[in-house]
Amino acid sequence: MPKKISNRITEHPILTFSKGKLVKFYFEGKEIEGYEGEPIAAALIANGVKVFRVTEKMKRARGFFCAVGKCSSCLMTVNSIPNVMVCVEPLKQGMKVERQIGRGKLI
Repeated sequence: MPKKISNRITEHPILTFSKGKLVKFYFEGKEIEGYEGEPIAAALIANGVKVFRVTEKMKRARGFFCAVGKCSSCLMTVNSIPNVMVCVEPLKQGMKVERQIGRGKLI
């Protein structure tokens, strides 16, 4: 039986969250689970992650805000690619997601 994920966003005034099969992905090296096809941000929130990035100048925490790809609060590094808007990026098996500090740097 799959592990139940808490804190799951189930309703949004604009977006619909598809619920594919349960997959494993990595957040800062730790293996966690989410549903394939849902926004990465939704899976992170469901797993208790609230801070997605830290601003460069003021070192302020940013997290889930607009949920439609219009702000920059959800920029994270995904599979070594910086500045990915995780509020609209679909989750896939094995993804490696990391908090982004500042503007993000290519490896």
